[in-house]
Amino acid sequence: MKHLFTKLLDLALDIASKPKAVYFLFTISFFESFFFIPLPPDFILAPMVLSKPQKAWFYAGITLLGSFIGSCIGFAIGFFIIDVAIGFIETLGLQEYYAQAVSWFTTWGTGMVFVAGFSFVPYWIFTIAAGAMKMNFIFFIIAASLSRGIRFYLVAAAAYFGGEKGMPAIRKNIDKVGWLILILFVVYVLWKTI
Repeated sequence: MKHLFTKLLDLALDIASKPKAVYFLFTISFFESFFFIPLPPDFILAPMVLSKPQKAWFYAGITLLGSFIGSCIGFAIGFFIIDVAIGFIETLGLQEYYAQAVSWFTTWGTGMVFVAGFSFVPYWIFTIAAGAMKMNFIFFIIAASLSRGIRFYLVAAAAYFGGEKGMPAIRKNIDKVGWLILILFVVYVLWKTI
C-alpha cells in the first residue's frame, strides 16, 4: 500500500507503451465528457507523452477529439433526456454538483463551460447541465473545445518538456502527493456529509 501511486504510475506507463494505447486514450476522454469515469484523461495522456514524446501533440489532439465528441453527447443527454441523467446523478450522490453547475450557468452563462474544462467538478456534469439549460450549442462547442484543448495541450507540453528529466522527481514524490490528495479528498467528502 505504501507505494500504491508508484505502482499506478508504472501501470499507466505500461498501458501508454502499448500499440493500441491511443484507442484507450480516446475512449477515456470520450466517456469522461458525458459519463462518470473516475480517471481523467490527463492521467493517461501524460504517461503516453512520457513514453513517446515525439507524439505529444498527436496524443493531445486525440484526447481533445474524444472529449469534443463526448461533450456533444453530454449536451444531447442534457437537452433531450435530462430526467434520466438526473436519476443517474442522484444515484451517484452528485446532485449538489449538478445544482452548483446549473447555478453557475445561470450566473455566468457560456463562460462557465470554459471554466468547467479546467475545474475539479466532474466535467460531464457541466456538459449535461449545458444541454439541460438549452445553452447555445455553437457557443458551447467553442467554449468546450477551447478549454479542453488548452488543458490537454498544456498537459502534453508539461510531460514533453519535463519528460525524462522530470521522471526521477515524479517517482520520488508521487506516493507522497498521491496520498496527500487522497486524504484531502476524504476530508472534503466527510466535511460535506457531516
